Amino acid sequence: MLKPIYALVLAGGSGERFWPLSRRARPKQLLRLVSNETLLEETVARLEGLVSRERILILTNTEQERAVRKLLRCFPTENIVAEPAKRDTAAAVALGTGWVAARDHGAIMIVLPADHVIANRVAFQETLALAADAAEETGELVTVGIKPTWACPGFGYIEHGKPVHLRKRSDKDAIHRVLRFREKPNLDLAESFLRKGNFRWNAGMFVWSVPTVLREFNRHAPALADFISQLCAPENFEKALCDRFSKLPRISFDYAIMEKADHVLVVEASFDWDDIGSWRAVANYFEKDQQGNAANRAITAVDSSNNIVFEEDGTTIALLGVRDLIVVRTKDALLVCHRHEAEKIKELVGKLPPELQ
Repeated sequence: MLKPIYALVLAGGSGERFWPLSRRARPKQLLRLVSNETLLEETVARLEGLVSRERILILTNTEQERAVRKLLRCFPTENIVAEPAKRDTAAAVALGTGWVAARDHGAIMIVLPADHVIANRVAFQETLALAADAAEETGELVTVGIKPTWACPGFGYIEHGKPVHLRKRSDKDAIHRVLRFREKPNLDLAESFLRKGNFRWNAGMFVWSVPTVLREFNRHAPALADFISQLCAPENFEKALCDRFSKLPRISFDYAIMEKADHVLVVEASFDWDDIGSWRAVANYFEKDQQGNAANRAITAVDSSNNIVFEEDGTTIALLGVRDLIVVRTKDALLVCHRHEAEKIKELVGKLPPELQ
């Protein structure tokens, strides 16, 4: 019988790519970009039926804690924890591991980002259930890989080897042994990955048993392992979080653990997936007119094409004789940029007054 499943939802972020809609206190996962719910709300809802809310930890930071708690009013208050300092994903996963281990030292644990778009909940849960079975049966770290649809240079990649078959599962070639993780490639290298056929996008979703991940922390990141042991001590969680977290090494979980671990499996996602990392990506979910203008609400456009428009409050947006622009209007700010400069919005944010960042 499968052990109890817990989930860690990583809900931090800097709120830069979607400025001016996003801010430090309201990053991507707290925005309603593609539906009437925020990406965080959709992430929590997607787990319903697989993981109970009492077993979900939402990990945010002090700048965003108030907004997260307001958004998830019906969520157990003690299951929302704010990191006291920014220490990257290795420290975040260590914190989540300590939280789960203190409740059930033998549990299965899922780690998920809070800012992805996934429409097919059934397929999503089927993939995670398969990954949980693999984690329990093999005692290995398991990650979820997305089959690439194009040679994206903005994602990390997972190179997989031979298939692995479980005793109690008949899923044909859905699980493979990981050969290595590859950092974000240039376009030529990404195209070669697609041609080879055994590369998957690294979506930052992980599944393992608590004993397995504790073993890997002890092997490869002893400072983080010691922090986890402090969190697990009776009545010591808050004290360890306040006293120790800000002193932990700032390193990603991929660097600290995944790339060093000897035994890692990848389960291929059977669900649709989108990282929506920029306004250009979000535009795929907007209505388009005959000139290719994509907008979240009705606009007026004359001799204008291939523009992206997001308007927060219902103000009329009219375009005349312009092409390839991104126009985003909020209550207190207006962004106008060329759509091919969208990746530089983060640079722009750093030059703004603090109250607008």
